[in-house]
Amino acid sequence: MSVLVLVVDDEPDVEALFRQQFRRDLRAQRFVMDFAMSAADALARIANTIEQTLILILSDINMPGMTGLEMLPKVKEIRPDVPVIMITAYGDPDTKRKAIEGGAIGLLTKPIDFTLLREEIDTRLERAN
Repeated sequence: MSVLVLVVDDEPDVEALFRQQFRRDLRAQRFVMDFAMSAADALARIANTIEQTLILILSDINMPGMTGLEMLPKVKEIRPDVPVIMITAYGDPDTKRKAIEGGAIGLLTKPIDFTLLREEIDTRLERAN
């Protein structure tokens, strides 16, 4: 069974950035990183992660169609056990409040602090084992 981190972002360069930042972990197969380009795509993938242990969802807030904040309660319905961290370019207090009230465990602002994110993933990996 593989351990999965799902990244939801409509920006095409996000996948390359995350794969570069976590290349050693991915190569060592510590976890698998999957990418969804929209909230709808993410919801479909979350519903189909039975064979994998989904330990963390990272989602952009501002996306066309359904926003990350609109997706959040739907994620919590499908997988209430999976922590969600929202990502935004605008880390204002109102956005953070909405994310936390919606069920997110945190909010990261762009540019992402990958050291902090790596610590969060390491914590989730320890809990999954």
